[in-house]
Amino acid sequence: MTKNKKLIPQLRFPEFSENYVITTVSDVCDVYRGGIFSKADMNENGTEPCIHYGELFTKYNEVISVVYSKTDKSGTFRSKAGDVLMPSSDVTPDGLAKASAIMLDNVILGGDMNILRPKTNVDSVFLSYLLNHSKSEIIKLVSGTTVKHIYPSQIITCQLPFVENKAEQQKIASCLSSLDELIDVHIIKLNLLKDHKKGLMQNLFPQKGEKVPKYRFPKFKLDGEWREEKLENLAKRGSGHTPNKQISNYYNGKINWVSLADSNKLDNRYIYTTKIQISKEGIANSSAVLHPAGTVILSRDAGVGKSAVLYTEMAVSQHFIVWNCDESKLSNWFLYYIFQILKPIFESIAIGSTIKTIGLPYFKELSIQVPSVKEQQRIASCLSSLDELITAQTEKIQQLKQHKKGLMQGLFPKIID
Repeated sequence: MTKNKKLIPQLRFPEFSENYVITTVSDVCDVYRGGIFSKADMNENGTEPCIHYGELFTKYNEVISVVYSKTDKSGTFRSKAGDVLMPSSDVTPDGLAKASAIMLDNVILGGDMNILRPKTNVDSVFLSYLLNHSKSEIIKLVSGTTVKHIYPSQIITCQLPFVENKAEQQKIASCLSSLDELIDVHIIKLNLLKDHKKGLMQNLFPQKGEKVPKYRFPKFKLDGEWREEKLENLAKRGSGHTPNKQISNYYNGKINWVSLADSNKLDNRYIYTTKIQISKEGIANSSAVLHPAGTVILSRDAGVGKSAVLYTEMAVSQHFIVWNCDESKLSNWFLYYIFQILKPIFESIAIGSTIKTIGLPYFKELSIQVPSVKEQQRIASCLSSLDELITAQTEKIQQLKQHKKGLMQGLFPKIID
């Protein structure tokens, strides 16, 4: 271990002042490989708890206190409480810079996994957070082309900024663990809101073969059956186009243009802005048209079935279909939620090898069930209010994660080459 005056964290608990040192993983851990254990060996009725390396990406964060999988395979590598687990193979280097401290004994650990067993005077949860913070140092050691690897012989050379006072290690680990617990609570709340919305949508719209929903607002209980209508009779259908990409004047204008680059912005009610903007000249010299705010859009390929409502006037590419609703017949927000319900059907009927798509004839014949406009608006208002809660909860989680990121940057000093 080497001392370095530059290794001073920006944030520190006042009772500690000991210098940080530059150390290597080999100074603080012994490193092992997991046993011969594949996904095929996992069995939900098994008797032995186990972790497959792939679960480190999907199920676990910095601390593992509960194990979700079982196996009947025995005689392979088992955990000791306090081991720190890291995947040893992934398609991206970033995936290998992920650590989880397991707080349980005798869990079977799969192959493609590095197990870091801390030496005395090393808090494993502190080490887990430190390794996750030291992503850039770990990535330097990764090898491989298509599939990336990191082996014990490489990971033991990884440099870390380390404080030897175990009491300070534990204080840092406790601070970050408490924040993670708060994040987990908010994630649970978010999932409950999403489950509530899913159940509400199933009850507010008629199920297959039914003409009335299971749940109806009291004001509309005597309104009778919903009627089936062709969408073409309720809203004006439109489409879009891509201006010639070889003519620079057609782009970088002030008109938002929804393209496949915006697929990740769909299914979140409004689409506010787009990644690409086009110019008035681009509109004038192509088949693209401006659609008014409130227009409902649907992706017919590459993200097929995703939908949104335009927040402002926008154009769209040919990959989208749009509907401008006749407000006397159809609420645009009601149509948006209808599309959300129909999304699994859209995905199932799309055809194509490389890119799946839905042809225009399908939408020309598409029929939907609708109640009165007032009932449509009441249903849409209810679901919109719930979506606003979901959005607010999602933003709260992102803020907490950003706070955690800033806290880790402050609590751990950065190694300066």
